[in-house]
Amino acid sequence: MMPAHPFRIPAALAMSRARRRGQSAMEFAITWSTLLFPLLAMIVFTSQLLWVWHSVTEFTRAGAAYAATHCYQASGANVTSWMRSNVPGMVDADQFRDGAAEINVTFFQRNAETGALEEFTCDGAECSRECVPDVVRVGIANYQFTAFLSYLGLPPVSLPNFSATVAVESAGCNPDSEACLP
Repeated sequence: MMPAHPFRIPAALAMSRARRRGQSAMEFAITWSTLLFPLLAMIVFTSQLLWVWHSVTEFTRAGAAYAATHCYQASGANVTSWMRSNVPGMVDADQFRDGAAEINVTFFQRNAETGALEEFTCDGAECSRECVPDVVRVGIANYQFTAFLSYLGLPPVSLPNFSATVAVESAGCNPDSEACLP
């Protein structure tokens, strides 16, 4: 009798190998659905949250830079309207456009005696060389990160208030003329 070919697999072993392949596929599916998919979802969520955090920080700085180089208005309406119309492309941009996230603009002047910052007041006409504050602070409050969470029925994540404070450069007023940028 001839010995079996050394590379030929007996039928009983071939059947168990096929069963093992099916078992491996099931183990992968269970591992993917219970461990890897939630981990991947958390990575995507965290990435989106950090991207939005960075975008809001830069958006606040851009608003402060605009306020420092444009006309003083006690209400800050010109800065607020500019910011609402120039929201960067991000996940929750509609919260900034429709007013769900508050944009606060506050102007300050330096006290001549103490050097401390005080809220700016001006008796002259707004948007003139008479009314140029020393410092402006632009802040964003009540922003809640809702993207991706609403699909899962989870509550939004409240982010802290963002603010940027910069020195007013000219308030948009030309020192040689009375013309000021709105």
